[in-house]
Amino acid sequence: MTVISTPQAFNQDDLYVDLEAITGHRLFLKCEGFNFAGSIKLKAASAMVEAAERDGVLTPDSILVESSSGNLGVALSMIAASKGYPFVCVTDSRCNLSARLLMEALGSQIHIVTDPSPGGGLLGARIDHVRALCASDDRYVWLNQYANPNNHMAHYRTTAPAIARAFPDLDVLFVGAGTTGTLMGCARYFRAWHRPVRIVAIDTEGSTTFGRTPSRRMIPGLGTSIRPPLLDTSYVDEVVHVDEPDTIRACHQLARHGFVFGGSTGTVVSGATRWLAEREQPVTAVAIAPDLGERYLETVYQTNWVQDLYGGDALQPRTAAIAGRRTDPDELVPTN
Repeated sequence: MTVISTPQAFNQDDLYVDLEAITGHRLFLKCEGFNFAGSIKLKAASAMVEAAERDGVLTPDSILVESSSGNLGVALSMIAASKGYPFVCVTDSRCNLSARLLMEALGSQIHIVTDPSPGGGLLGARIDHVRALCASDDRYVWLNQYANPNNHMAHYRTTAPAIARAFPDLDVLFVGAGTTGTLMGCARYFRAWHRPVRIVAIDTEGSTTFGRTPSRRMIPGLGTSIRPPLLDTSYVDEVVHVDEPDTIRACHQLARHGFVFGGSTGTVVSGATRWLAEREQPVTAVAIAPDLGERYLETVYQTNWVQDLYGGDALQPRTAAIAGRRTDPDELVPTN
């Protein structure tokens, strides 16, 4: 029997789905959405809040503020409610309605940014808004998930070791790239592991994270319009970029087998399936599923929304592997 007194005390860290019957490739999906926050972001949120409390940055008079496209905002809303902190989430128009309503139910304030900044898109505008709030009142505490080392250390201490215990013969790990906290934590852990593990980052087309030209992105979660300070590409072996219609196809393919996952998970599964389809030798492969699908019912799983943005073809399954585009390691822009 498990008994908890705070919602962040519970997280299912050892659940995997064997996707071979769905994708045609031996791929194990690590499910990270089975906690009260509904996503992998609970780990980073807990680690960042606890570190801020230990360091004396976060006090009983503080007001938490963070920029989020949805899932981290929900996780911080939950933790703030359990600890008694006010919380302001700065998001943008792409944030799913269900995520906004959930944050409000937890007592958080939502500030929605609608106009992109000239050089940083909607993310840049969100960060500008956060900085303006902090400048207006010194009670505001910005955890800054994009640069906070506790973001990636949360996954170095928990996510990666859990995968290592479950798959001692791991060959390749697929990780979605948002703030790159999960990616960097896992990559740093497996760099020092007893056997080589290939780290494949999965990003969405239109993201600037790995040096691509920015373009429209409508599905929140993965991808950025400003390169994350946490990213060090020397730990990344390859990058697969996935078009949003292929994210939608992957989500619907999984749903047709009873698994309703979120947009970030659809992107990771799409990119991982394409990467595996290009290899002849079997490997032991794990992909990290950051989220579940309930927050995407009005978008990714809503026919009219998909058709209006991407056309009817996005709802048609492909006969070949779910598509993605691979970037060779020498195409990566190095960072420190």
